[in-house]
Amino acid sequence: MIRSLLAALLLVSGLAHADDPKILKIATLAPEGSSWMKLFHEWGNNIEKRTGGRVKLKFYAGGIKGDERDAVRRMRGGEINGAAVTAVGLGLIQPEVRVLEVPFLFRGYEELDHVRNKLDAEFKKKFEERGYVLLSWGDVGPVHLFSNTPVKSRADLTQMKLWAWTDDPIIRTLFEVLGLNGVPLGVPAVLPSLHTGLINACYGSPLSTVALQWHSKVKYMTQMVLSQSVGAAVVTKKAWDEFPADVQAVVMEESKALQAKLLKSVRDDNVVSEKKMISQGVQVVPTPPALEAEFQKEAKAVAKKLEGQLYSTAFRSQVEKLVAEYRQGHK
Repeated sequence: MIRSLLAALLLVSGLAHADDPKILKIATLAPEGSSWMKLFHEWGNNIEKRTGGRVKLKFYAGGIKGDERDAVRRMRGGEINGAAVTAVGLGLIQPEVRVLEVPFLFRGYEELDHVRNKLDAEFKKKFEERGYVLLSWGDVGPVHLFSNTPVKSRADLTQMKLWAWTDDPIIRTLFEVLGLNGVPLGVPAVLPSLHTGLINACYGSPLSTVALQWHSKVKYMTQMVLSQSVGAAVVTKKAWDEFPADVQAVVMEESKALQAKLLKSVRDDNVVSEKKMISQGVQVVPTPPALEAEFQKEAKAVAKKLEGQLYSTAFRSQVEKLVAEYRQGHK
């Protein structure tokens, strides 16, 4: 009798456990209320509905789990299962992805899309080799310099206290080549550092700068676009492999839909954010052709210097060939 009762209790317990939803814990620097988070929540709701509640996404927004290095560390430790990160975070997992953010590589979204679409399967394979599944690409947008004094020459830059993202080897190398002394900080420290005067210049897309409230502490935006900042949502392969095939298919389908919505929304909102900054007093400073030419020249040195550190010469050549092919076909 007692054995039968215990067996029944174990069976009920096992069935209840089997019915428990799988919680995907995902960290991101994107703040609640931002374009990214609105779409992330929609993504999570769609997955939950389509899997009959078997999978739920729990987001840790606004950097509450720390900077992107912390998110990657927490994924490796099993505390969280995934992250929606910029290329800096992606680069901590698979450095070759940083080739997409080489300064002045792309002239616009179309070239970025062409390269990313052509190499999507290859990038996914590279992440899988590191123990991660790349679910969807996203954008941060065109990167500009923001400052409290206008940037019209290289000399202007040397007088500034520029933020340098601690974990970004591209910025570190660019500053080194340009002879600039950046102030190394994580993203969560930028706003308070602008407030205290520890830094008086930063960089980002119009959308990220508004979303993180940095625009409230700067007066100028340099017109020149340094690079196209990208991002992606990833989960650990360990978490992914716990899903049955039908759930994996649903998550991938919804992630593909998320990608399409994110790219359109983020690009539209970058335009809106730039207009918002200007309406609130941020002035756009035209970049003298000589300064832009100087930056482009130094960018080539940066790209070369990072070969072997972040990406291979062969992979960089592959990307540049795709860009050249696109330009040839769209003259």
